[in-house]
Amino acid sequence: MKLPRRTVLHFGAGVAALLAAPRIALGQSYPARQVRVIVPFAPGGPTDICARLIVQKLSEQLGKQFYIENVGGASGSIGTVQVAKALPDGYTILFNVNSFVINPIFFDKVAYDPFKDFEFITLAARNDVVFAVHPSVPAKTVAEFVAYAKSQGSRFTFSSGGAGSVTHLVGAQFGQSVGLEVVHVPYPGAGPAVAAALANHVPAVFSSMPSVVPHINQGSLRALAVTGSARSQSLPDVPTMAEAGFAETKGDQWVGVFAPAHTPKEVIAVLNREIAKALTYPDVKERFATVGFVPVGNSPDEFAAMLRNDSENWTKVIRGGNLKPD
Repeated sequence: MKLPRRTVLHFGAGVAALLAAPRIALGQSYPARQVRVIVPFAPGGPTDICARLIVQKLSEQLGKQFYIENVGGASGSIGTVQVAKALPDGYTILFNVNSFVINPIFFDKVAYDPFKDFEFITLAARNDVVFAVHPSVPAKTVAEFVAYAKSQGSRFTFSSGGAGSVTHLVGAQFGQSVGLEVVHVPYPGAGPAVAAALANHVPAVFSSMPSVVPHINQGSLRALAVTGSARSQSLPDVPTMAEAGFAETKGDQWVGVFAPAHTPKEVIAVLNREIAKALTYPDVKERFATVGFVPVGNSPDEFAAMLRNDSENWTKVIRGGNLKPD
């Protein structure tokens, strides 16, 4: 029996509505229970602080408890793998940093693929990396530093918060771009890396904002540039690398939010919307500022595109410099 065209169209529309209804309901009912949030680093660090601020707001906004589990180890990979293997139902999410995309490039065996095993929710916040030197270094600009380093045998020695950290890679990128031999001195965290520069054990350091800004303000270290796309509110008189004439050196620290691959898009949309809302509160902005972060809250597609650019950028630096774990 041949049905009239109008009947067929109405039937098709009805089927589509029936299929869409459960997904709409899913977005409206999520979350129906508590949500586990994994931070793959120890408590008390900048990532943990950012995550706890956002998680508290999510609990208040959505009426269900979001709770944090700190699962540290292997530069963040252990906790990250746990989320990759979790059920894709929206009840396990991840807060992570640059190492999320750096680890699979830098280390030989990492048990996750950042682009296949995860859904991207949002970039929560970003933080500039600062290039600073000991006051004994006779350079007040990046160009003067390059000239000075070349006069000293074209060697560039700097400290960072660890092998494979974004501060390590930004420093290596700088050395590669200006033709200097890089001597990297890794430390277990930004604090010890900055302390080495303060003691003049190394002439230069690439560091996150919170660890270095107080020493710059006191004159114990001299900032030459920041590596973000715009000047930092914490150091408004310090140029960006691009402004200093070294645009090839770029990169910042960030905190992003992820879910296991195949988590429903409706759940991702709820989380994206509510995290963006959480980032607008004055107390969140104020607390973020104390650890050097600027709230962002972009779309999943924008976040994914940014991470693909990050991955390509750091792949060039790591392969070009033949960088290996120490």
